[in-house]
Amino acid sequence: MSATIRFRGMVAGVAAAVSLTLMGGCKLVERTDRGPAQGAVRQTAAPYRQIVQPEGVARLPVFSSAVRTGDLLFLSGQIGTKPGVSPPEVVEGGIEPETRQAMENIKTVLAAEGLDLQDLVKCTIFLADIKDYAAMNSVYATFFPENPPARSALAGSGLALGAKVEIECIAAYPPGK
Repeated sequence: MSATIRFRGMVAGVAAAVSLTLMGGCKLVERTDRGPAQGAVRQTAAPYRQIVQPEGVARLPVFSSAVRTGDLLFLSGQIGTKPGVSPPEVVEGGIEPETRQAMENIKTVLAAEGLDLQDLVKCTIFLADIKDYAAMNSVYATFFPENPPARSALAGSGLALGAKVEIECIAAYPPGK
């Protein structure tokens, strides 16, 4: 047991020495380009952050449909909610219609910013049941016949409103937009 403790101590010592060597020429400088430090209360919205909230896309008061910062647009997860229905309702029929509607909702958010599906660079798909992966994928693929964005897919233990799929994305604005 003492050999294990000595070994762990040596590893920690080597890691600390490497860290100090790598950081030897570095110094910490407070950032002034980001506003108040973390934990501080902002009086106004940050000028580098724009909220995108198009009509016809279901929205809960705890998040925005999308937020633009710089040349990136971060879309909140979209589920297959019916457009213009309040309170939000998920379309009927299972994973395929829900995936299709979620993608249509994403298109609506993108269109509000003059973007389309080809401007997406990353999508993350959350499934209530991983067994729905193939069926979701068959619908998702129809929206990207060429050059699809990077993507991850995973299963969770449940989604909002009992949805079977939720898709969040990141889009990039073309230069000059």
